[in-house]
Amino acid sequence: MKFDVRYSTHPEDSKHYVTEELRNHYLISKVFIKDEISFTYSHNDRIIAGGIMPVLKKVELPNSKDLGVDFFLERREMGVINIGGKGTITLDGNKYELCNRDGMYIAQGTKEVVFESNDKNDPAKFYINSAPAHIRYETKKISLKDANAVHLGSDETLNKRTIYQFVHPDVCKSAQLVMGLTMLAPGSVWNTMPAHTHERRMEVYFYFDMKVETRVFHFMGEPHETRHLVLSNEQAIISPSWSLHSGVGTSNYTFIWGMCGENITFTDMDHIKMDELK
Repeated sequence: MKFDVRYSTHPEDSKHYVTEELRNHYLISKVFIKDEISFTYSHNDRIIAGGIMPVLKKVELPNSKDLGVDFFLERREMGVINIGGKGTITLDGNKYELCNRDGMYIAQGTKEVVFESNDKNDPAKFYINSAPAHIRYETKKISLKDANAVHLGSDETLNKRTIYQFVHPDVCKSAQLVMGLTMLAPGSVWNTMPAHTHERRMEVYFYFDMKVETRVFHFMGEPHETRHLVLSNEQAIISPSWSLHSGVGTSNYTFIWGMCGENITFTDMDHIKMDELK
């Protein structure tokens, strides 16, 4: 297992970062590695984000000394969304098939977690978010049609999009993880604007469904001190609670968002007026 650790940073420090430093602290540049687990552990609310892409073999979550527990989900919950071909997840002997855009909430206390692709020529790509959990809720498979769909934006403001809430109080119970997928309509490029922060929760954005030449300019930082990072397909960004998080692409795209922290209230956010942005 590739396990990269990122420490928390203060907004006053981030003001002085050059591009390379911003990328080192916040960018997850390689999410999927063939037949491996590629995880990033952030000290921002101790979220784990990353990918599992089984191609030639099954991939099992290991017992992890990095977490100080006997097994990976002993004190954690996990959200999964498959962005690749068909695959299966086996949980303590129970097998679940996930097609493209299918998701899953995996309960705290699950010991055996095994990922597998149905076709090595079209492997599954399991995108993962995991957060600490001190209570066990029910494991649940969540297809795209089961997710709570919210339609927002307009053609005029270039942000027409559908938010699919997978791990969300209206869909399934979780201890603190909230996770979903947002699809931008053709011709729309902004994933949210006006921007917002949420002091009580951090977030990770994972961008995909992008062509080779497509780029997303991800904006972060305090509202009066913004920075940007340029992302290509299947890269992710760690967004601390003090930072806004908004992006604009050179074409439409899809992204997965995952949050954890003080609460699971999706609408708990502080909107930023356009004239406050600098």
